[in-house]
Amino acid sequence: MRELDASRITETVARLCVEANRHLPEDMKACITRAREQEQWAPAREILDRIRENYEIAGRDEMAICQDTGMACVFLEIGQDVHINGDLTAAVNEGVRKGYGEGFLRKSVVRDPLDRVNTGDNTPAMLYVDLVPGDRVQVTVAPKGFGSENMSQLKMLKPSDGLQGVKDFVVKVVEDAGPNPCPPIVVGVGVGGTFDKAALLAKKAILRPAGSHNENPFYAALEDELLERVNALGIGPQGFGGKTTALAVNIEYLPTHIAGLPVAVNLNCHVTRHKSEVL
Repeated sequence: MRELDASRITETVARLCVEANRHLPEDMKACITRAREQEQWAPAREILDRIRENYEIAGRDEMAICQDTGMACVFLEIGQDVHINGDLTAAVNEGVRKGYGEGFLRKSVVRDPLDRVNTGDNTPAMLYVDLVPGDRVQVTVAPKGFGSENMSQLKMLKPSDGLQGVKDFVVKVVEDAGPNPCPPIVVGVGVGGTFDKAALLAKKAILRPAGSHNENPFYAALEDELLERVNALGIGPQGFGGKTTALAVNIEYLPTHIAGLPVAVNLNCHVTRHKSEVL
């Protein structure tokens, strides 16, 4: 049994909170560059140029890419042969507190959804834990801004709605969102499981590299089809028109009940931030 001190998780989470907010992942940079090359609408090209300039300045000057530095969503894949010495949840929250404080990142979390009093340190983190084989711990920090989070939806479709119902729902969510999630966006789709599991699948789908595909050929083809349909909406970068409404559509799925067809759509803006490290 491998021993891992909780303080290492704290330090890792703190560092990743800062790095994720300042440095856009390479897959997103590549998608934005490719979109700029393919755009024909002048305002869309101009906006994509400004988006690229923004993340280049952020990376060079060690500044946040976006003023909304998000809620800290922390995903842990913990090997079953690891024993963590210390309080895991407290260690993660201390990492968020440290990272957002020392990194001068905006604190956006309120202690209660109704009294709206800011916690002052961006805690608590939204913590997701999966047990996996092995003796390593993978830490992923994915700051989630709420301009896009607020545009996300979940629907309990009927099995009779079928594939067409899923397609139409995904496209309608993007259409309803319009310019609000700061397109070009990444569309995470979760199909199956239960009410709550579908939403988690959709959020995890966003973490997948843009441009990758689901390993299942059926869902890989569906990702391509939905990306084409979404971009045909013509919303475009920041809602000013163009062929780049989304940079990627990522789908994850699970088995579900014979009476259900849960579908969740989690949108993320072009600042799709995530940073991982293995301990």
